[in-house]
Amino acid sequence: MQERLGEFLGVSKDDMPTIRIVEPGTELKKFKFEGDVNELSADVFDKFVTDFVEGKLAPHRKSDPVPESNDGPVKTVVGTEWEKIVGDETKDVLMEYYAPWCGHCKALAPKWEELGEHVAVVGDIVIAKMDSTGNEVEGVEIKGYPTLKWYPKGNKKGEDYNDGREVKDFKEFLMKNSASYAAHFSGDAAVEAAVEEPAHQEEL
Repeated sequence: MQERLGEFLGVSKDDMPTIRIVEPGTELKKFKFEGDVNELSADVFDKFVTDFVEGKLAPHRKSDPVPESNDGPVKTVVGTEWEKIVGDETKDVLMEYYAPWCGHCKALAPKWEELGEHVAVVGDIVIAKMDSTGNEVEGVEIKGYPTLKWYPKGNKKGEDYNDGREVKDFKEFLMKNSASYAAHFSGDAAVEAAVEEPAHQEEL
């Protein structure tokens, strides 16, 4: 139970000894003592608590290391780079928050990769994923896996994606919600229709 609590608070065995202030509310916030706990004094601890009370501390959030390479069709997002990738106002972002042990997430993975490869030709659309067991983002509360969210250029607060989870469903969603996707792929659809139409007329 204590290990699960530590995981919930973003504390591993390698972090200990450590001190956290936990502030419950609409979003659980955790504040980490950044000094050396082994050299803790009453004055230093008092300053830590006082800074918290006065709102001078920034919440501590879990984040995996930044990937050495992130050139695949699906961008890997970590907590410290969420703003850089998902919050980029020049990009439409379709985001998956997942857990490595989640069976539904594993089933979605190849479809997510296929979608990423499909939109790779469009420079301002990003298909991304984040392991929410190792990363946290302010203002993003994940209650189940996978959670899919849409972050278009004009709304970086995001909105829930609640449509189907087949590749065709994602394509239909992007066609309706991303001007860049529609501009790039609508022409292809028109060409396909024009090619198929003469054969259909001959059969008649």
